[in-house]
Amino acid sequence: MFRLFPTNFATYWHLNRTLLLLPTLLITSCAMGPDYLRPTIDNSEKFRMNEVEGQSIANLTWWELLRDEELQRLINQALLENKNLKQAIASVEELRARLSVARMDFLPQMEINANAPVAGKLGGFSVPGFPTPYNYYGQTLLNWEVDIWGRIRRANEAAQADLLAREENRRAIVLSLVSDVAQSYFDLLQFDKQLEIARRALLSWEESVAISQAQLKGGIISRLDLDQFEAERANAAARVAELERLLVQKENELSVLTGRNPAPIVRGRSLTEQLMPPEVPAGLPSELLQRRPDVLQAEQILIAATARIGVTKAARFPKFSLTGFLGVASPSLSNLLLSDSKFGVGGIGLAGPLLNAQSLGFEQKAAEAQARQALAQYEQTVLVAFKEVEDALVAIRTANEQRKERYAQVKALRSALNIADLRYEGGITSYVDVLLAKRNLFDAEFELMATHRLHLASVVQLYKALGGGWLP
Repeated sequence: MFRLFPTNFATYWHLNRTLLLLPTLLITSCAMGPDYLRPTIDNSEKFRMNEVEGQSIANLTWWELLRDEELQRLINQALLENKNLKQAIASVEELRARLSVARMDFLPQMEINANAPVAGKLGGFSVPGFPTPYNYYGQTLLNWEVDIWGRIRRANEAAQADLLAREENRRAIVLSLVSDVAQSYFDLLQFDKQLEIARRALLSWEESVAISQAQLKGGIISRLDLDQFEAERANAAARVAELERLLVQKENELSVLTGRNPAPIVRGRSLTEQLMPPEVPAGLPSELLQRRPDVLQAEQILIAATARIGVTKAARFPKFSLTGFLGVASPSLSNLLLSDSKFGVGGIGLAGPLLNAQSLGFEQKAAEAQARQALAQYEQTVLVAFKEVEDALVAIRTANEQRKERYAQVKALRSALNIADLRYEGGITSYVDVLLAKRNLFDAEFELMATHRLHLASVVQLYKALGGGWLP
């Protein structure tokens, strides 16, 4: 043991030499366990379905991509008030505080104790000046672990990676929130257009029913024709009711995303007036690994798991620490500050596992297995990321083609309905041909709106799959 208040120069010199060598010992000592190396990912030079060269669409900020002012307002409100995002932000703050706690392990741990006897017999001094329960004393205890094996350093690496993983999780929630609000808004605009079509169809069928009722009384048509018109009218009325339900439910969904009670949602541009970039290049697959939050989160989880192997491995070796205490003690309060009442002892502590050594070995094996799990999860996350980009690219291409064909179909069916009306008025054909032409036109208009929404949603899905642009 080294005395903090040595009585000879030799002891004083040994103590100071130990303290001076401590920084060198910490610098030269190795951290146990493997150092993290990013796994090698097998990716191609470009995405399979990417047909457009240029800067990735993910380099755009979300407000440059989504230019409807009401949609931008909804997204801004969601970023401020969404409850899941608030929870994620608080989670990041928690991990930041826990990292600060882990960093405190590098510093000495100190405690202060004091005692003032109120009853009993004074005495029991085995060593003059040292405290017993029967005297007045105050003392400071010191314990400083020397991180020879890197246990504390690896624990801090793990805590740092946990914090960064939680931060990437927050960014992933932001990106998902922007995407979810946009896609729900486009759903709402689709329902608006389809409800408009359904109401127009209902009005048309009601007129047809009224006409056919009059024709039935005049003996012009049969009861079968009237029943067909009645069925079409009922189908249109049921579709109107369904769309009214879907519309309100989608408004409720958007309200929750924006952090408020269910309420009506103000619309901006209609579905067919939404603006999207004429070209949507995806960029390079390698950029995806540096941008997409869930991939970065999975990598940080892998980094933390790798560092914890070192923590468990270092725990199997002895811990070295500098210990000591300093204080004053006296049987009487009046003599507490006299020179002979002071005491102090310093020394080097050694603690190592004995009976639990085998258990610590199993802890290391468990940490190594967790790292392998984290590696597999990282690789799976990368595969899913590539898949989602490819899915979105092919969806954009086919949805755009589908929309053009649907528009051509609607145009042809409008012409067919006009011809059927003329033929019916000329007595060339029956009203059944008009019925079929109306039904086909309304169905095609429904599908046209759905493909409009599909194209918009696919662009947003690609933006999300690529990791988005600016994220707060």
